[in-house]
Amino acid sequence: MRETDDVRYDVVVVGAGAAGLACAGDLDAAGLRVRLLEAEGTVGGRMRTDRVKGFTVDRGFQVFNTSYPQVKRRIDLKALRLRAFTPGVLVHTREGLRRFADPTRRPKECRDLLPGRLMSGRDLLALGALSARDALAPPSVLRGGNGTTTLTALAEAGVSPQLVETFFRPFLSGVFLEDELETSARFFHLVWRSMLRGTLCLPAAGIGAVPAQLASRLPVHVLRTGVAVTGTAPDGVSLAGGDVVRARAVVVATGQRVAAELLPGLRVPEGRTVTTLYHATAEPPLAEPVLVVDSRRRILNTCVLTAVHPGFSTDGRALVSTSVLGSPGPTETAAVLPALSEVYGADTTDWELVHRVTVPDALPAMPGAVPLSRSTRFAPGRYVCGDHRATGSLQGALASGARAAREVIQDLNGAA
Repeated sequence: MRETDDVRYDVVVVGAGAAGLACAGDLDAAGLRVRLLEAEGTVGGRMRTDRVKGFTVDRGFQVFNTSYPQVKRRIDLKALRLRAFTPGVLVHTREGLRRFADPTRRPKECRDLLPGRLMSGRDLLALGALSARDALAPPSVLRGGNGTTTLTALAEAGVSPQLVETFFRPFLSGVFLEDELETSARFFHLVWRSMLRGTLCLPAAGIGAVPAQLASRLPVHVLRTGVAVTGTAPDGVSLAGGDVVRARAVVVATGQRVAAELLPGLRVPEGRTVTTLYHATAEPPLAEPVLVVDSRRRILNTCVLTAVHPGFSTDGRALVSTSVLGSPGPTETAAVLPALSEVYGADTTDWELVHRVTVPDALPAMPGAVPLSRSTRFAPGRYVCGDHRATGSLQGALASGARAAREVIQDLNGAA
């Protein structure tokens, strides 16, 4: 559809990822005339799902957490037909796989938490105190920390360096996409809380079902896909074809790099890059839908996706997802299969690499002192939202989009 100069919207939102969808939905619900523009042919941003060689694969390994407040507010969980991971994590150690179980959900599977296996008795007490505080304290308490790093917070909680290296660093590297544990301690506590209180799962149709559900609730006249915005104009935004979409306010809800291009002068955090390899194999190396991490950190994490949901494969083969930091070259990629052979205790020589996806800026860097939420106001009539303005999570993206809508409504009402 060609945009014309004779239509003036209250707000144009650029980018139909989670933040843009939440923002546009809230603005429309407030009675404003909204146009949501997305350069790609489908919505979702980094939350997309593809069909490759008969397999359902997300744009990089993702999990869906049911405990996020914004998720509870906006998403029909039943409609997603969620498939859950086993609570807890399997850790590959030199002694084999050890289960880091959740004793509140799987008390019979906590043998590896006994002193002398994954941790000491002192670590067990420290972990129990840490988890009880994070699970029970109000979120405002967790957000009010002193700006230290995750590594410092673990030490202050009494967690030994041995448990950090055996479990926390391998596991959290896959959560934060960095292996120095320099991520904000306040964010770590909120993430730990969400894992203790929620269920990690995947929609039966892949993670792309989440933004698709948000988009389905918008009136048909709001969303336009396949429309590339090239810059902001004095009275709206300019498009690749030369048109201008006129609006009283512009909300940039893209990834951080594009946001910085559309809003010159905007400061954005560094991005974390991750690569996910999808292998097909005749027999699953593990029948359980559980996340596996490696204490030697040769990979971030791995899991058998078809154990989570057999429908991710159409030919009966198993699908294994494995993520690594950055964008590995041929040598590093070739080293993944031998590592997986050791981790799973399986022969991987016949595994077929069916898909590889690298996601630049998959998460924003969140060093210790970074604020967990920032105003979306950039300049008069110009706003920016996304997880890079809040926390690197679906919760952060949705909350930032909601904040942008509130601030736009407040400013437009004040200007009326």
